[in-house]
Amino acid sequence: MFGLFKTLLAKNKTLLSETDTMKKFLIIGLGNIGAEYANTRHNIGFKILDAIAKAEKLTFETQKLGDITTLKVKGRSIILLKPSTYMNLSGKAIKYWMEKEKIPIENMMVIADDINLPFGTIRVKTKGSDGGHNGLKDTQNFLETTNYNRFRFGVGADFGQGRQVDYVLGEWNEEEQKELPERFTKATELVKSFVLSGINRTMNQFNNS
Repeated sequence: MFGLFKTLLAKNKTLLSETDTMKKFLIIGLGNIGAEYANTRHNIGFKILDAIAKAEKLTFETQKLGDITTLKVKGRSIILLKPSTYMNLSGKAIKYWMEKEKIPIENMMVIADDINLPFGTIRVKTKGSDGGHNGLKDTQNFLETTNYNRFRFGVGADFGQGRQVDYVLGEWNEEEQKELPERFTKATELVKSFVLSGINRTMNQFNNS
């Protein structure tokens, strides 16, 4: 009986000790788990969270439905989440951690690749369609709304007819790889701006930068 009680306590324990919900944030980077996907365009969400974690000297731990790490920035508590559900089922992990940690939807941001933007272009929005992105589509299905913050990172559309899947699941070319570190720095600044200054100021400062 005592063992069962301990198990239930562990299951219900939250990662963030912060009680003020408006000071809690969830940043989700979309991608696919597995070494074969690690350096693909579709995994830019994972890569951006990895860059933030590296800058903050953090490591991810495997938790339910994803790899997670936490950090604090000027009194704000943040969870970085890389869902382990594969891209097409991202919404399940997002909804689980939002509810478990009691994080309001306005304090959530989803990072995803976008073939409709030139490589490296940043676009932040508070609502909109999934744009054909399966990870965003599943997110809106689970959240039952299209009104949530999303950070789209342009990967370009240098592919022929019928080659979209091969392109987004393909690896960065040499020129893109050289430019990615600078874009990761910009993305890290964007996430911190969202947490500290809010979505509207962040959109004004970073869109199309």
